[in-house]
Amino acid sequence: MPLIKNKLYGGIHDMLEQYNDILSVEELCELLHVGRNRVYQLLQSGELKGFRLGKTWKIPKIAVEEYIRSSII
Repeated sequence: MPLIKNKLYGGIHDMLEQYNDILSVEELCELLHVGRNRVYQLLQSGELKGFRLGKTWKIPKIAVEEYIRSSII
């Protein structure tokens, strides 16, 4: 099982490699294949960590990695 987890985690890193360290809601929608409303739900519930810069949500890449890992397990 550890080998499978390592492959999954490596895949997550590869998947996120093309993005900057801070993602926008639009980038996250594209990455996760979900709509804007779902991303806002995740942010507001705290399932996905992010912060607001003015009226705009910003999501650290590491928070996206953590969210995906917690969703896999």
